[in-house]
Amino acid sequence: MKRLQSLDFMRGLIMVLLALESAGLYNHLFQATEGGLLNHVFLQFFHHPWNGLRFWDLVQPGFMYMAGVAMAYSLHKQKEQGISWHQSFLKIVKRCSWLFFWGVLDYAVRPGGLSFELWDVLTQLSFTTLIAFLIFQWSASAQIIVCAGLLLLTEVLYRYTGIPGFDQPFTDQHNFGNYMDTILMNKINHDGWVAINCIPTAVHTIAGALTGKLLIRGTRKIEMMTAVALTCLVAGYGLDMAGITPIIKRIATSSFTLASLGWCLLGLAFCYWWIDIREHRKNLIFFTIVGMNSLFLYLFFEIVGNRWFNNYINSIGNGLLGIIHTPLILSQIVSSLCIFAIEWGLCYFLYTKKISFTV
Repeated sequence: MKRLQSLDFMRGLIMVLLALESAGLYNHLFQATEGGLLNHVFLQFFHHPWNGLRFWDLVQPGFMYMAGVAMAYSLHKQKEQGISWHQSFLKIVKRCSWLFFWGVLDYAVRPGGLSFELWDVLTQLSFTTLIAFLIFQWSASAQIIVCAGLLLLTEVLYRYTGIPGFDQPFTDQHNFGNYMDTILMNKINHDGWVAINCIPTAVHTIAGALTGKLLIRGTRKIEMMTAVALTCLVAGYGLDMAGITPIIKRIATSSFTLASLGWCLLGLAFCYWWIDIREHRKNLIFFTIVGMNSLFLYLFFEIVGNRWFNNYINSIGNGLLGIIHTPLILSQIVSSLCIFAIEWGLCYFLYTKKISFTV
């Protein structure tokens, strides 16, 4: 079975984008272009505050969707090697446990002390991966029904639970997701994120696994992926424009889940056609090096970078550039690029040593 190089590229691309965001580059570029046309472009690298969809809102869905595609390839390989379902199940449980652990650890250490939070993408992925695995051997139609059921369950929970103070389905701080956070963590995220996003976004990982099956054994792959993508886009944006269910990434409404899935499908379909079919593979190594150690890089810039490394490099960069009277915003941009360059260099070092951190 040939390696899916388009998946390697997309995983690497997402990690590059996340690393640049962690380095603060988008904030600096947004400030530097304030009042100009490019400012609207860089605005796309920030989450929409509530009802709407920007490019940056597609990153987490893409991450979870690609995890499903990768799982399909991994399980196919395990089956060829004679690994039983029980053995694969134990592997998945171990993987999900580690994802949950690292996701909780990412937010555990705060200036005010230890904290227990479930909003990290890794904790969400630990749930969606397990669900996708448990129904992986079901027929495609049965898995689609499960996806529809998860979206319907989300609608019912938000609309009809009627909990006082949390009975406004699409209002920030007053919806069912916020209520569940008070039960699970005894707190509400002030930016509107909710832990039960893992229920609707399991659709992304299940859809990824179905896509992986299609790419391994299916026919008319591009046509099928494009048709499903357009259906999801029409359904997602249609629900929003009709005033039925608004597109809200922070609580992963059904309309958001469908619309973002449509973009993920289109993105992989194009990359698969361009890279794996047309064989345009020049310069992909820049991204695949990062994608091969995506977990290491994510944890590095989330834990080490945000808490120490970024400030250290920024202090050095701003100090040295200040000697030659470089404008502050320019020195900040250069420092962010230096942070990313060092992180990419770490991934390159691991790549040359054939070291890969996986769970």
